[in-house]
Amino acid sequence: MEAAMSPRLRPLWKLLAAPGLALSFAHASEPLLPTQSLLLPPHELGVGRRVEDLSLETSAGIQVPLHTLAQGKALLIALFQPTCPLSHKLGPELARMEKQCAAQGILPLLLNVSPHPNPESERTFLQKYGLQSAVVRDARQAFLPALRASTSTETFLLDRTLTLVYRGAIHDQYGLDHTKPEPEHHFLREALRALSEGKRPAIEATSAPGCALSLPHATPPPPSQLTYHKDIQRILQNHCVPCHREQGLGPFSLESLPDVLEHAAMIRKQVERGAMPPWFAAKAPRHVWANDTSLGEQDKADLLAWLASDRPQGDPAHAPLPPRFAKEWTLGEPDAVLEMPAPVHVKAEGTMPYQYALLETHFPEDRWVQAYEILPSAPAVVHHVIVSVQEPGAKTPRLNAVEGFWAAYVPGNSARRFPEGCAKRLPAASKLALQIHYTPNGTAMQDRIRIALHFSKSPPRQEVKVTSLANLRLQIPPGAPDHVETAQRVLPRSLEITGYMAHMHVRGKAFKYEVIPPGGKPETLLEIPRYHFLWQLQYSYLQPRLIPAGSTLKATATFDNSSANPANPNPAQTVRWGEQTHDEMMIGYIEHLVPATLTP
Repeated sequence: MEAAMSPRLRPLWKLLAAPGLALSFAHASEPLLPTQSLLLPPHELGVGRRVEDLSLETSAGIQVPLHTLAQGKALLIALFQPTCPLSHKLGPELARMEKQCAAQGILPLLLNVSPHPNPESERTFLQKYGLQSAVVRDARQAFLPALRASTSTETFLLDRTLTLVYRGAIHDQYGLDHTKPEPEHHFLREALRALSEGKRPAIEATSAPGCALSLPHATPPPPSQLTYHKDIQRILQNHCVPCHREQGLGPFSLESLPDVLEHAAMIRKQVERGAMPPWFAAKAPRHVWANDTSLGEQDKADLLAWLASDRPQGDPAHAPLPPRFAKEWTLGEPDAVLEMPAPVHVKAEGTMPYQYALLETHFPEDRWVQAYEILPSAPAVVHHVIVSVQEPGAKTPRLNAVEGFWAAYVPGNSARRFPEGCAKRLPAASKLALQIHYTPNGTAMQDRIRIALHFSKSPPRQEVKVTSLANLRLQIPPGAPDHVETAQRVLPRSLEITGYMAHMHVRGKAFKYEVIPPGGKPETLLEIPRYHFLWQLQYSYLQPRLIPAGSTLKATATFDNSSANPANPNPAQTVRWGEQTHDEMMIGYIEHLVPATLTP
């Protein structure tokens, strides 16, 4: 059947014929690992029907009916939100769509879906991407509900009679939790082309991954005894604001009530789907992990209840004290700072191969590092940094992932202070090799990483080291949704474990650490049932766990190489070990302690 089709329709056939996609439809609320399907039933979403001729507000504050705005032309209405990271990733493509619309006689409108539009942030967004289209707002909150819009990146294509001919994503390059090197399907481009040719688009409706919209309730929301200042602000300060603040690692701020109301729907979505706060270990007693960021059951229930209510502000006198954050180094003034010799140029769109750098130390003797902090100059585009120690004469960076690492950075985990009496050894005149994964966000920029070092004031009792359980013989079959690989070793001596960090790439689905004592039964040390490549967190014990000699440590990894995995570069490929993101790895890092007098 495919061979008889025109070349234009073959990509559509491949999308429809992919396993699990033929009759599968996505929903607005996605799980942590969403399915690949973007297709939606068009006639259940108004495609083919005339859009209600409601009014939208122009930048001059004037309400204008839709047919007047259209000026007798076909109309593209593209939603955007200036504070949404997905809107920014799609900014360059929106500019290209403007040009395609102009060439085809279609009028583009940009609809700012922010519930509290800020003229300055709107202007900044438009200028950043060179957007020229008129901007409108749904000030009466009637148009977006009538369209049943759900995210900040949806587009709606109307012919000159206001008939909806396409609704959905611009393309399929970006999702909430993944990025492809290039789009595989340009849904909007194809719809624009079909409209100009007087044809129906081959695909008429898709979901559009983006920030969830705050739309009016069909019925008045219930009142709440919880208030922002007395209850909710404290929950957010404890769990969200350390990253979601001005100059923080989060894509938008949650420091004020207007910030929270701006992103209320997205907060609710991410909390409900378990994506925020980022903590993906299976439930364990609170005394197990030192860095558990998850919401307690009561905090989660209160936050979701307030978001679903009339969201009362309460008495500002009940507000908590504002948190204080360091302007630069969160661990205080360092003893030494190492810097990349030159900045890295990060492109605006798509993906980038890992970048490498080599940092000189010039220390004449071994140093004991009691704390470190890794600080990118452009944290918005830095996914992770892995640091390894190299010999003094090294000319180029060399990292062997299986050998462990000396330091690491992921969003939300940029600094590490080791317990009193514990430190990492930095050999004299050694060099630090950096492997950096950049994730473009819509704007080209430069990044230059610095590493702050805090030296131990006295010789430590124990040295912090990292070892690993790794399987270099990966062979993940094409299309396999739950392929399991394992690695294990018998401990020749007792091991005092302080933490774990699982590492897989975009096909990683779940990870588990187990210990099997001599003659005993397996015990789970750490289970990550919903692994995600974007959040390679370290899980640190509150108290070290001693594993006796003769025990077997085992790591089990599950991979999803199916077409239902939206981040999968090629479901038809047999996947093996490799360094880049489109390859795969299976490494269970184990941080542990050894006597500091032990020879490295």
